[in-house]
This record gives sequence, structure tokens and C-alpha cells, in this order.
Amino acid sequence: MKDYIVRMLAKDAPIKAMAIQGRGLVQRAREIHNTLPVATAALGRALMAASLMGQQLKEEEGSLTLRIDGGGPLGKILVVSDSSGNVRGYVQNGMVELPLKGPAKLDVGTAVGPRGTLTVIKDLRMREPYVGTIPLASGEIAEDITAYFAESEQIPTACALGVLVDRDLSVAVAGGYLIQLLPGAEEEHIAKIEQGIARAGDVTAQLAQVLTAEELLELVLGDFQLEVLEKAPVEYRCYCSRERMQTALLSMGKEELHSLIADLGRAEMTCQFCDAVHVFEREELEALADAL
Repeated sequence: MKDYIVRMLAKDAPIKAMAIQGRGLVQRAREIHNTLPVATAALGRALMAASLMGQQLKEEEGSLTLRIDGGGPLGKILVVSDSSGNVRGYVQNGMVELPLKGPAKLDVGTAVGPRGTLTVIKDLRMREPYVGTIPLASGEIAEDITAYFAESEQIPTACALGVLVDRDLSVAVAGGYLIQLLPGAEEEHIAKIEQGIARAGDVTAQLAQVLTAEELLELVLGDFQLEVLEKAPVEYRCYCSRERMQTALLSMGKEELHSLIADLGRAEMTCQFCDAVHVFEREELEALADAL
């Protein structure tokens, strides 16, 4: 099954909801960065959160960046989504190993660390991007996204994200949901959502039962009449190119480029998102310096 995001609206309550099937994009990230299970889970949750939030952007050329720095052994996590929900990202230390928190339960919170910050950057192609930063709530990522919406955007939100890593380190399932209350929501609506979340239980366990993204939302929001608004494909997509790397080299300035040529004679630039290596030989570097 290919990855996708489904958007739904409750016809009988002011509620909007999104869910993602993200096994493929999380597996692609694991293959690129060669992560061990707890890093795979943490990066996967962050990627899916960014994908859901990125698809909410109204600017077609916009992008959304999540930066998580909890002070834990994983180091920083950085993920970027375009306005279609296509994502890319990396984790600073993907080789972390920690004891399980429970039966088949990866300790993402400890790996990320709970004492840092979550930063959301929305580039809407205006003069300045919107930047919101909050203290991490738990390091489990879904709870931190919930806290971000409550504190920075004043939108009551429920978020759940799950990644199940198989014995061979591949991603067995990955997905989650984002449920938000619209103006006019009442206490009874909140109570029904809370009951639905409790009824559904752990999102990873539900995904392991081969639930689709739609079925996951229907399980949680079973007390409401849901209408599907959109179903859109998403994937792990990196936008790096040789031209972008050239731009980065040019931004160094003429003096720094000449120093690079004198010291190394060539440049190897690796994309942090897809690990592609772009090599620039002396002649190319000299041409770039001359262009300045």
C-alpha cells in the first residue's frame, strides 16, 4: 500500500481530522540513514507529524520545518515537509540503542530527551517565516505536537503517531492521526473524542491490525458522522541537486572558495537528507570562483 494522507470532516460537529499511512516514507528514511530501531521510530514520528502539518499549509510553494532538540542521545531531529506532505529529514545520531520501555515498546522519549525544545518554522513565501518554539512536553513527539498546537496556535488538538520496527530492522507499520476542534466545539464533543481515543488505544497496535488511515479515524471518531474530503499520496522526497550545491558553494564567497581549492583541490558535498554525494573538482571550483 502506497503512503497517503486522508482528510476528513465531521458532518455533525466542528471537527476536522487527518490520518497518514506512512510506512513507505519511514522505511525510506531508515534505508538512507541506516538507523537503529529507536532512531527509526523517532525520525518516523517526526516525519509523519511534519507531513500532516505541511499538508495544512495554504501556500502552494510553502514548506514546514520541525526541529526537535531534547538533549537526549539521538541529538537533533530535523524534518521538512512541502505543502503536499512530501517529507525529508535526518536524525543526528541514528545508531543509539536503549532498553525497551515495555514489551515491544521503544523508549523514544528518553532517546529524544524531554528537556529541550520543539520549533516549528512555516515558510509561506512572505518576507519572514513564522517561527514557534515551545518546551518539549515529553519527547515522545506526538504529545509535543499536541502541546505545540495548544500553546502556539491555540487549537485544541489530539495527535497520535506510531512506528513498529520489525526484527530485521525494517519498518512493519507507520501511521497516525491529527484531530482538531474548530470554533464552536462544545464539551460533549471533547468528551466523545477522548472516549474514542481511549477506545482505540495504542495507535501502533491498531496499525498492526492492518487498519487503513480511514479506518483508524473511523475507530477514534466513531461517534461522529465523517465525510472524506481528500485523499492524497505522500512520499519521502529530497529536493537536493547539483545546482543547489553550487549555490551553497557560491555563498561561501570568492576568498573562501580559493582557500578550499588551495587546501583540498576539490569539494565533496553530502546532502544531509538523502546522503547523495556531489563532487566538484578543481576546474569547477575555479570556474565558480571566477563567476564571483
